[in-house]
Amino acid sequence: MTTKRTFRVWRGDGGDGELAQYEVEVNEGEVVLDILHRLQATQAPDLAVRWNCKAGKCGSCSMEINGRPRLSCMTRMSTFAPGETITITPMRTFPVIRDLVCDVSFNYQKAREIPSFTPDPATAPGDFRMAQADVGRSQEFRKCIECFLCNNVCHVIRDHEENKEHFSGPRYLMRAAELEMHPEDTADRRKVAQEEFGLGYCNITKCCTEVCPENIKITDNALIPLKERVADRQYDPLVWLGTKIGLRKGADTPIVPNTRPAPADEPR
Repeated sequence: MTTKRTFRVWRGDGGDGELAQYEVEVNEGEVVLDILHRLQATQAPDLAVRWNCKAGKCGSCSMEINGRPRLSCMTRMSTFAPGETITITPMRTFPVIRDLVCDVSFNYQKAREIPSFTPDPATAPGDFRMAQADVGRSQEFRKCIECFLCNNVCHVIRDHEENKEHFSGPRYLMRAAELEMHPEDTADRRKVAQEEFGLGYCNITKCCTEVCPENIKITDNALIPLKERVADRQYDPLVWLGTKIGLRKGADTPIVPNTRPAPADEPR
C-alpha cells in the first residue's frame, strides 16, 4: 500500500541551512533510506546523503531521525505513527559538510592516537591460548561498525566542543578497554585512557549503549570495567607500592603488564 508522508529534511552546508518540507510516497516495508533515495530521484536530486551497504553493517548512513541518532537503512517507516511528520537532520556532534553528510574525521584522528596491540615478543606465534571468556569479550567489542552514533549522542562532546581535544568518545574508549582487557596485550593502557583519552569525563549515562545498532553494552562491558582498572591503578595500595618500587629502580614510567585474565564474574 502506498501513502503520502510528510518529511522535513535538513538542507544546507556548514552552519547555514534550514529544514525543507517534502511530501513523498511511502510503500509498505520501506526504511527511511528508501525514502531519501526516492526524494533524490523525484524532488531533490542534489540532496547529499552518505550510505553504502544498506544492510546495517557499514555505519555510513548515520543521521538523526525525529531527534534520535539512528541508521537510516535500519529505521523502518512502520515505526512511526500514521500521519507523523518525520524530521531528518545530520548528526549534531560533527560539522556538516552538506545536507545530511557530516565530517567525521574527528573519530579517525582519535583512532590513530590509540597505541596498537602490543603482544609479548617472547611468546612464539601460535603458543598463546585464550580462554573463551576473553574471546567473547573481544568479539563483542569488534562488532562495532563505526557508525559513530555513540560518539554523536555522548553529551560530553555533543554539548561541549572544547572537550574534543581531551575526550576520545565512547567508541575509542571501548577500543582502549578491549586492548587493556586482552590477556596477550602487555601495554598498560590505564594511564593513557585517563590522561589522554579523557575517561574521567564519562559519567556513565549509558546513552551510548542505548543508540548502538549492534547492541554492544559499551558502558557496562567496556567503560565501567576500564574505570575500575584505572581506579585500581591509582588507589590500590599494592599497585601503588609496586609503582614506587619501579621508580626506585629508575623506571621513568613503570609499566604493569596486563596479563591477568579477567575474573569469571567481571562484566563482559
